[in-house]
Parts: sequence; structure tokens; C-alpha cells
Amino acid sequence: MLLSIVIVSWNTRDLLRACLVALQAEIERLKSESDFASHNDVEVFLVDNASADGSADMARSEHPWVHLIANDQNLGFAKANNQAFKLAGGDYILLLNPDTEIKPGALATLLRFFAKHPRCGVVAPQLLNSDGSIQRSCREFPTFTGMLYELLGLSRLFPASSKFGKEFRRYKMLDWNHDDERCVDQPEGACLMVKREIFEKVGSLDEGYFMLFEEVDWCFRIIQSGYEIWFTPSAQVVHHYGQSIKQVKVPMIISSHKGLYRFWHKHYRGGRWWLDGIAYCGLMSLAYLRIAMYKLR
Repeated sequence: MLLSIVIVSWNTRDLLRACLVALQAEIERLKSESDFASHNDVEVFLVDNASADGSADMARSEHPWVHLIANDQNLGFAKANNQAFKLAGGDYILLLNPDTEIKPGALATLLRFFAKHPRCGVVAPQLLNSDGSIQRSCREFPTFTGMLYELLGLSRLFPASSKFGKEFRRYKMLDWNHDDERCVDQPEGACLMVKREIFEKVGSLDEGYFMLFEEVDWCFRIIQSGYEIWFTPSAQVVHHYGQSIKQVKVPMIISSHKGLYRFWHKHYRGGRWWLDGIAYCGLMSLAYLRIAMYKLR
């Protein structure tokens, strides 16, 4: 099996339909490529997290070629992906969001990328907004102080500050237009192609994350294991950003802050257990402040 594609959906039926239509055409295009002629089997897994909008029924009736896993509850992003990872037989595995549409030639381009970069464990395409503009989809790994500046709004209030503004621009990679090929820390999880050996040597997504920061944690562990993560604009995917998250904005703010805390606890605390309570209480206090500001809009 050449490639396994995993999509996790939650209440994005119409976008999921467009995603699968584009994906089916792209799979057929991949199979016509001469250099994949002898090894071009592709499987697609759709894990639906108990959508209430008929997403699973749509996929079942309109796209029977997709392997559907219909959960009876929302298991979160990491756990749902891991369900499919256990069944996937591809030499490469593509994580794909349901609010994406793959542009022609992207799959073949990403697959060929690994042959040119033997140390590459993950490659991400250039993401495009719905209007065709480039979506800034890569970031450096967060530092605790950097995230604190952003969560407090200091980076946005003082963008010219050599301390607050510089840290914000570094983390968001705002001085890069996402228009050239390079190694990166953490590309957006909307579309990531991964070597199978990553799962064997690094492991799958950490199911301690429900939604948000699970791909940051995974990328951190992948790089710590000696692999490179690359971004290439030679493959493009349209990403209709945040269509699931915006339906549950308040829970996602809380999930984001819990995810940041878990990431810090795992990778940055350096055995300073006494900081755990301070970090957790501080981050959750900031989460509820953000929620209050969101509701006042």
C-alpha cells in the first residue's frame, strides 16, 4: 500500500463533501503517474466524531470507496486519528482536514519530496485561504514566555517592542511569506504527509490532547527523534480555516489553554514540579479572560 489518507470530521458535511470530491479526483490523478504505476494503492479513512449534520450518512451514500468509522461520541482529534492510524497500511500516511480541497498534483509532489530529502519525516504543503491567498500555516515551537506575551495581548499591543513584538513575530513566523521551501518546526495540521516509520519510532498523537496542540507535541517529538519537518509551496491545498472550531469557540479556548499547559508540562518544565500549579492556574485564568472578552464582542 502506497498511501493511507486519514480525515477526522465533525459537523462539516458540505465542506467534507467538497474535500472528498477533490480527493477522489486527485487519487485518480496520482494513479496515472508513471513513477507510481507499480505501487499506487491508496486507501482513505474517514473518522466521524458523532457529527449531528449527517456527515457520516453523506459519506456512506455518496462516497462508498471511503472506509468510514462512525463514532457514537466526539473522541477528539488525536484519539480519532489514532483509530485510523492503527488500521492504515500505507508506506506514507496523510492527515487531512475535512475543510480542505487538494489542488491537482499535490499528492504526487508530496510523495516525491521524501525521495529528495531522506531525513524528512513529515512534509506539509502550502495552504491557501478560500480566496486563494497564502495562509500562514507554520510556526516555531512556542516558548512559555512567548505564549504568555500573546495570551496577555502584549505582543499585539506593543508590536514595535523589541521584547513583546519580536517574540510574537518569531513564534508566528511573520517575517516569512510562506513562499519558499524550508525546514520548519510545526506546520498546520490541516494537511501533513508522514512516513510510516514515524509511527514506529516516535509513536502516534498524544491522546491526552483533545483538540489543539496535539500536532505541536507530535512535531516536537518527531524533531527530537532526529527527523526533519519540511514545508513546500510546490504542493498546494485550499484550507477553509477553522470551520469546526468556530462552532464551539468557548470550549476550544479552554482546550487550547489546556493543550498549551500539557505541552509545557511534558517538554519544558525541566523537573520543576512546583511550577505546575502556577502555570495551570495562570493559563486557565487567561482562558476565562479570553472567553469573557469574546462574549463581550
